[in-house]
Amino acid sequence: MRQVVEIVVFLLGAVALVRTMLSAVRTVVVPRAASSVLTRAVFRSIQWLFKLRTRQIASYEQRDHVLAHLAPISLLALPVVWLITVLLSCTGMFWALGVTPIRDAFTTSGSSLLTLGFATVDDLPTTLLAFSEATIGLILVALLISYLPTMYSAFSRREAQVALMEVRAGSPPWGVTMVERYWLIGSFERIHDIWSPWELWFAELEETHTSTSALCFFRSPKPGRSWVTAAGACLDGAALVVAAIDVDEPPEASLCIRSGFMALRSIAESLDIVFDPDPRPSDPISVTQEEFNEAYERLAAVGIPMRPDRERAWRDFAGWRVNYDVPLLGLAALVEAPYAPWSAGRLLLTHPSGRRGTRWRPRAERGPARRQPRGPGSGSDGTRTRAVP
Repeated sequence: MRQVVEIVVFLLGAVALVRTMLSAVRTVVVPRAASSVLTRAVFRSIQWLFKLRTRQIASYEQRDHVLAHLAPISLLALPVVWLITVLLSCTGMFWALGVTPIRDAFTTSGSSLLTLGFATVDDLPTTLLAFSEATIGLILVALLISYLPTMYSAFSRREAQVALMEVRAGSPPWGVTMVERYWLIGSFERIHDIWSPWELWFAELEETHTSTSALCFFRSPKPGRSWVTAAGACLDGAALVVAAIDVDEPPEASLCIRSGFMALRSIAESLDIVFDPDPRPSDPISVTQEEFNEAYERLAAVGIPMRPDRERAWRDFAGWRVNYDVPLLGLAALVEAPYAPWSAGRLLLTHPSGRRGTRWRPRAERGPARRQPRGPGSGSDGTRTRAVP
């Protein structure tokens, strides 16, 4: 009977060890969005603790200060959890190989994992296990050391463009402000120069924020900035130029919008934000026609040539916006981005009949942000978010 128990314990330890290594490989090495139950569990648990801390904080600046530590602490906790899992897994395996009592098995496992060498083993199986555990420990530490510089390099490149968007679109950033500012400084024709760099920015954003999902939760150096709201301002500005302004439709703006909504959709999908991958142009969006009309009149008031058919301009704008509307607002809610017009501070509400996409309301009407209930009907299109990468 004891021999059967030892076999079962050894196999369970081996499975846990393999799954831990797969978690590390999927999180750090695999260059694509790869799901890991252990990684998700760590991030979800730490985020739950942060939610408890920030739930009663009314000031956004104070919440932002607390949430700025979420991603770094989660990342540092992850290798610790990996090492503890390896330690416990190998403890069971050492015990199954005859290292008794369990305290001696734990001591041998810890000595091997941390390469301390104060606990010795005698036979070949336990020696091989000790060498293997020491190698695994070194690999996990090396992965972390190589992981952090790569991630912070991607973060730095992302934030450079976010800062430039604040220069162009104000704080909080808004596509209407960006278009208006280019006109007022007499360089409206130069607005088309920004679409190609942002197209490349979106392409890199998709690659880095799906393969390294923790980057989504790294907050900007300033509380009023966010990569989500900067992306929304750029896409709304491009959509306005294409749909509402009476100039030749610039192909760069259309390509920038396509690059943007493809990136936001990929990131949203990797974070389990549910959205319609093939929306119809007539589907409802969070920006109302009244809000669009106000923006239209504001731009016309400063002298920008607008398309004479306002109704057609609205339909064209909504047809572009519907491609990124739900992913944009889902990401903004997930990372708790600061308020920005048309980008953050809106939640999709459930229609009493259960129909999809019918009503939206801005943050000013509902007070402090609260997470929508999960499950079917949690959003009018089923939108829900799971806050772990």
